[in-house]
Amino acid sequence: MPKAQETILEIDLNSLEHNYQYLRSKITPGIKMLGVVKAFAYGSDSVAIAKRLEKIGVDHFAVAYTKEGETIRVGGITKPVLVLHPQTHSFKTLIDHCLTPSLYSLHILKEFIVTAEKLNLEDYAVHININTGLNRLGFDPADIDEVISVFQNTSAIKLVGMYSHLAASEDMALRDFTKSQIVNFIATSEKIIAAFDHKIIRHLCNTSGILNYPEASFDMVRSGIGLYGYGNSTKHDSNLKPVATLKTIISQIHRIKEGESVGYNRGYIAKRDTTTATLPLGHADGISRIYGKEKTSVLINGKEAPIIGNVCMDMLMVDVTDINCKEGDEAIFFGKERSAEKFANKAGTISYELVTAISQRVKRHIIE
Repeated sequence: MPKAQETILEIDLNSLEHNYQYLRSKITPGIKMLGVVKAFAYGSDSVAIAKRLEKIGVDHFAVAYTKEGETIRVGGITKPVLVLHPQTHSFKTLIDHCLTPSLYSLHILKEFIVTAEKLNLEDYAVHININTGLNRLGFDPADIDEVISVFQNTSAIKLVGMYSHLAASEDMALRDFTKSQIVNFIATSEKIIAAFDHKIIRHLCNTSGILNYPEASFDMVRSGIGLYGYGNSTKHDSNLKPVATLKTIISQIHRIKEGESVGYNRGYIAKRDTTTATLPLGHADGISRIYGKEKTSVLINGKEAPIIGNVCMDMLMVDVTDINCKEGDEAIFFGKERSAEKFANKAGTISYELVTAISQRVKRHIIE
């Protein structure tokens, strides 16, 4: 890869395809794959990611909100797009762009039917979310009889899919809880299937579910973080390739004396004569203050340069005393050389939070 000349987020679509094929290899042929491209495709570029995934065979997509679905639809995506958290104000836009709503409560279900009937729709495809223990969104299994009745009393919408979210599929210490979720989903979904005479797709597994509970793949699986190179365990991470690499350059080098300070509020006091490098990237770009004060580091010429003091809005400083470097040299935060998971873990957070936080002012560079 060419060296950076500015702050960029490289997005390697070849790594994306590798991850997709690896995850596909873990499921039975014929099971559909849904690619999750919410939050700018986990902080990258939702249109570029979705286009490559559609080209190589993804069957469905999922986004969090209607606006995200509109973006990829306008960008050229033709496959079904599931909106996981639709809200009433966006129902008309959702329908205008042929997006599929996930209905998760009786209020949302009935309100969507009102909109669909006003627009004289027939059999508009919807999915429902069943709460099996995450307790975030979803119908309580105790309400399923009423849900079935509502569907049976309208022709405006058609139930084509149902799913639930696993709460801890990556944590083997909580295996019993995950298995209880699977059992609950099977019982509730079978009750729904028995009430209708058409095919209803079932999906439950996320990335860790695909890797750890293949027996719960049903008709379709959903992958988000795995497509972007992270399997929630070192065992699986070794088989995946990070898609995004965040890099920048050294703007300036300072040499400070023992006892001098660096940055706001004298966040770092030099314990020896120290050489620091200032990088043009800060918490407005997604590298928050939690990464400062030597909790983590960047890679400069293959060596670790700790982030010192407080991260500023547009800049941060690193210790390069023991690194042979100069102004204009490249600094890598995360990517193939060092994963976002390792960078995030050192500061007590997770790869999801880090990669989705990268600001839209950071230039995206797509590698085809």
